[in-house]
Amino acid sequence: MNDSNPIGRLRVGLVGAGFIARFHVQAFLSVRHVAIAGVYGPTASRRDAITREINALELGPCRAFASLEAMLTSGEIDAAWILAPNDARLDIMREIHALKTSGKAPLIGVACEKPLARTLAEACEMLRLAESAGLLHGYLENQVFSTAIQRGKDIIWRRAAPISGRPYIARAAEEHSGPHMPWFWQGRKQGGGVLSDMGCHSVEVGRYLLTKPGAPRSDLTLVSANATLGNLKWTRPEYVKKLQATMGAEIDYASRPAEDFSRAALLFKDADGGKALVEATNSWAYVGAGLRISIEVLGPEYAMEFNSLGGGLKVFMSRAIVGGQGEDLVEKQNAEQGLMPVLEDEPGVYGYVGEDRHMVDAFRHRRLPAENFADGVGVAEMLMALYRSAEVGKVVELPSPELETYIPPVARFE
Repeated sequence: MNDSNPIGRLRVGLVGAGFIARFHVQAFLSVRHVAIAGVYGPTASRRDAITREINALELGPCRAFASLEAMLTSGEIDAAWILAPNDARLDIMREIHALKTSGKAPLIGVACEKPLARTLAEACEMLRLAESAGLLHGYLENQVFSTAIQRGKDIIWRRAAPISGRPYIARAAEEHSGPHMPWFWQGRKQGGGVLSDMGCHSVEVGRYLLTKPGAPRSDLTLVSANATLGNLKWTRPEYVKKLQATMGAEIDYASRPAEDFSRAALLFKDADGGKALVEATNSWAYVGAGLRISIEVLGPEYAMEFNSLGGGLKVFMSRAIVGGQGEDLVEKQNAEQGLMPVLEDEPGVYGYVGEDRHMVDAFRHRRLPAENFADGVGVAEMLMALYRSAEVGKVVELPSPELETYIPPVARFE
């Protein structure tokens, strides 16, 4: 699907009004030719609040809708951004499919937050539904669109790889002290623990950096997966109590924990039989200034490094500066005193601006985005292979048909 006459202004409908929706709202401030025209979320107070914020930022005109059907059939929405919790995404996609195929919703495209689904089977259905409805589809993996990642990949592949050979190792880590909302901590709702929540970022940004520019992710074939999962912090008695106090009694890590640490190794081969390795480390047990993302790429005669907390801006506040808690310096901020790194543009540093700009441009020109649901399916396959490896305690060789119906143990809790 392609059209030489682009849509003048893409009208986006947000499906979800929580934490991640607010990141996208901030990102859209730096995106041209787009309006956030509608918001649907199940909680009226939250969808009304974010709608007021969108209009105050002059990103609309935007209005809140009491149902997904009302928003998508209003004639005011060209593309939907699925920003709802993991366990709701497939049902949302099914409703979008039904409304589109019945002719009630004149949508062009749909974009979905990471991970695409909780299991490989769900991810495959998400892709099938999008394709069946004739929808363009984008997978919202923000780290791939980070300015640092885009620039770093361009340099190493343009200047270094042609001379000494393609990169062979990508290391990615994302760590913080724990998620914002209760559903993230529940294996059944989220689909896992930190491996699902943050490992989905790390494995995909690693695979992206090792893939030749312009080539699809399928240019690398997954050969094997090896993972170790752990409960290092949040199953300790004092933290079980703390988690229940902050997230609710249903979050019981004494009896139903999800992993708070994961280490993963994914082996790939290229078309020439060359090997490439992605190493990913993820943790909800890291207490530093705040969220930390670190990425490395190694090649025969070169290296690339990125650390999200290694920017130039820092502030210091002595113990005499006393105030309330917040996240005005960095996401998942753990302190308000001392020497603190400051992310002056979190949506840009993390890649939300780049991904939203790319999705809007692709949908306006009726092109399939470079990061799409097929890539989300690939991420789901990697994650399921890693969960299976941790469950059986050995390397999982690919392809593995059993992954098509596999559900990680942590997601089997009822």
